[in-house]
Amino acid sequence: MNQGVDIKKLEKPFITESGFRFEHAPVAYKTWGKLNSSRDNVILIFHALTGHAAADEWFPGIFGEGNVCDPDEHFIICINVPGSCYGSVGPQSINPKTESPYQNEFPEITIRDMVRFQQQFLDQKGITGIELVIGGSMGGMQALEFIIMDRRPRSAVLIAMGKAHTPWAIGISHAQRVAITNDPDWKDGNYGLNEGPFRGVAAARMMAMITYRAPEDYNRKFGRKLQNEDGQFQIESYLNYQGEKLAKRMDAHTYIILTKAMDSHDISRGRSDFEQILDRVEIPVQVIGITSDHLYPTAEQKELAELLPNSRYAEINSPAGHDGFLIEFEQLNQIIKPFTLQKELQLI
Repeated sequence: MNQGVDIKKLEKPFITESGFRFEHAPVAYKTWGKLNSSRDNVILIFHALTGHAAADEWFPGIFGEGNVCDPDEHFIICINVPGSCYGSVGPQSINPKTESPYQNEFPEITIRDMVRFQQQFLDQKGITGIELVIGGSMGGMQALEFIIMDRRPRSAVLIAMGKAHTPWAIGISHAQRVAITNDPDWKDGNYGLNEGPFRGVAAARMMAMITYRAPEDYNRKFGRKLQNEDGQFQIESYLNYQGEKLAKRMDAHTYIILTKAMDSHDISRGRSDFEQILDRVEIPVQVIGITSDHLYPTAEQKELAELLPNSRYAEINSPAGHDGFLIEFEQLNQIIKPFTLQKELQLI
C-alpha cells in the first residue's frame, strides 16, 4: 500500500477552521505524469474515508491509456487529507508542544479544512490551473467544496454524495464512532495505531460495510449459506474479515476525525442558501449516482445536478451499492470520458 507516495511539508502554517495552527504540516501525496510548461494540465483526485494518496491502488480502473487519468496526457495528483493516518498531518503525528503523538488532542477537521490544506499545497507547487477535479463519497464532498472555493478547476466529476451530509448519514457515522469509543481498549482515547488491531474500528467497519453495499448484493453473494460447522453465516465471516482488515491499517482517531469531517459537509454553512451558492459554479460538472446506493441515494445527486447551472447527471447501474464507484470502472470511464471530450468542445 502507498507505493510511490512522497511527503513534503507546508512552507506556511496551516490553520484549521477552529483556529488550530500547525507549523510545517507534512503532506503525503502521489503524482503521475508530468506538468506542462504552464503548470495547468492537472487532474486532482480526492480520496474517500479510508483512502490515501496512492489513488492507483483504490481507483485503478480510471488510470491508463485512453482512460480518464492518462499519465501521458495529464499531471495527476492525489493528496492525503489532514487527520489521516497515511502520511499527512494526523493524530499520530508528533505534537511539538508535548513531543508525543497528538492522538485525542488532534483538532476537529472539516471538509473545508481538507480543501484549504490541498489548496495550500497546490499553491506551493505552483499549480496555475486544474483541468478536472474528481472524487466519490468523502472525495466528492471535497471536490464540490473545491470548485466553490477555488477558481482553478475547469471541470468536475462528483460521485455518490450530496450538497450536505444528511441526518441518515450522520446517524450511521455516529453509531460507528460509539462502537469505537465504547470499546474497553479505547480508555482515555490515547490508543496508538501500532498497538494492534482495535476491535472498535473493526466493529465500525462492519457497520459501514453494510451501508456501502446493498441488500441485493449480499443476497446474491452470500444468501443464507453457512461458513463453517459452528453455524456462522458467510456474511458474518465476510464482515469479520473486512473489520479486522481495516483495523490493522487505520487509526481509531483518524476514523473518528474523518467521519466527523464528513458530518461537517454542508456547502450552505456560514454562507447563503444552496441555490445561490451552486448557481455561481459556472464550470461543467458531471454528477454521478449509483442506482443501488442506500447511503447516498440518487435523489441527492439528481438534486445537485439540478442546482448546478452547467451540469449533467448519469448513473452507474450496479447492485454493488455505494461501493459501485470503486468497482464499476468500465461504466465510470464510459460516463466521464465523453464528458471530458464534450467539455473541451464546449458542447455542455
